Amino acid sequence: MAVLVLSGVLAIVVGGCVCVVWAARGGPRWARTVAAATLTAGELVRRAGSRGRNSGSSSGSDD
Repeated sequence: MAVLVLSGVLAIVVGGCVCVVWAARGGPRWARTVAAATLTAGELVRRAGSRGRNSGSSSGSDD
């Protein structure tokens, strides 16, 4: 069951990446919409990941 779910997530991610490339080359409006959603989701994931990494580390440097 987990393999099926992960395969579905992978298909969605690959489809989003294809839409980003297609939209950059002047694709249809729906591809630009999917590309914008993909880029927004990627940005949210990146921010959540950086927030999680910074929560356990100390701020500032020793220099």
